Amino acid sequence: MIAELTLDSERRSARALIEASGLAFEDGADVMVGLYEDERLVATGSRAGNVLKMLAVTPDRQGGPALGELVTELVMNGRRAGHESLFVYTRPEYAVSFQSLNFFLLARQEKAALLEYGGGLGKWLESKRGLVRSGANGAVVVNCNPFTLGHLYLIETAARQVDNLYVFVVREDRSAFPFEVRRRLVEQGARHVPNAIVLDTSRYIVSAATFPTYFLKKDDPPARIQMELDVILFASRIAPFFGVARRFAGTEPDCPLTDAYNAAMRRLLPAYGVELRVVERKRTAAGAISASRVREFVGWGDFAALAEYVPATTRAYLESDAARPIRERLRSDPSREG
Repeated sequence: MIAELTLDSERRSARALIEASGLAFEDGADVMVGLYEDERLVATGSRAGNVLKMLAVTPDRQGGPALGELVTELVMNGRRAGHESLFVYTRPEYAVSFQSLNFFLLARQEKAALLEYGGGLGKWLESKRGLVRSGANGAVVVNCNPFTLGHLYLIETAARQVDNLYVFVVREDRSAFPFEVRRRLVEQGARHVPNAIVLDTSRYIVSAATFPTYFLKKDDPPARIQMELDVILFASRIAPFFGVARRFAGTEPDCPLTDAYNAAMRRLLPAYGVELRVVERKRTAAGAISASRVREFVGWGDFAALAEYVPATTRAYLESDAARPIRERLRSDPSREG
């Protein structure tokens, strides 16, 4: 029998099973379920958003149907919650178990594998087939929170070096500026670049979805693992579809995390036939142009200072009535990222 675990006593039992399996318990799950046999908990698993996590089975039930029953219940629960695709991160040696349950392997590195149920990647790529162009193509991935002259300089510089440049705008709305606004500002600001093709990343490039670390050992660096999975997914699945042979990124003098991501690309992309080209950041007399600096100016109401930092299209939006809610949020916290 499979049941949702809601009582503290049930969750304590599940936590004990998870930890006895060598995994770490994490709070924040939307739902936790357990598989019982003769009133004994023999398997447990959880779902947080569109990610399945903390899947544990007692040793005497491993290799049998317990994992399949558990995953089926969590997938159905996720579908009822409105998630078309579900993801699972697991140790590489367990990937085949999930593949037998109709999960598709998206990416694998030495410590972790990322798999998806629901065929979302294939559907997303197919929806972009009309944008595929032949030639020596390149790509940039940008968040643009908001779109600056620095982003524009990166796009213009990259576009001159390829036949077609795919500008992937990060879709997840964890920024001060919503995705639809960020994408529109990119389209407007880069309209004069004839070979730039603006599109979204869906869930498959630089996704901020929770990265479950429950199966990692204490000395495993989760940020590096997540970056490497993201780079490998792009290089092995997305770049071939769009014919991307070069990926471009700006130098990152101020953000160690972004700098580490650039290092991961430099380390991994060549093995997949993708070259990384790093472009020196555009600067003003005060230093490198950054979206965080723009958000500070907006929060302070210093729109005159924006002339050196953003295209006219971005500035027009920032001063418009439509941007008033964003201006108010940034006024209360000028450094606000999300």
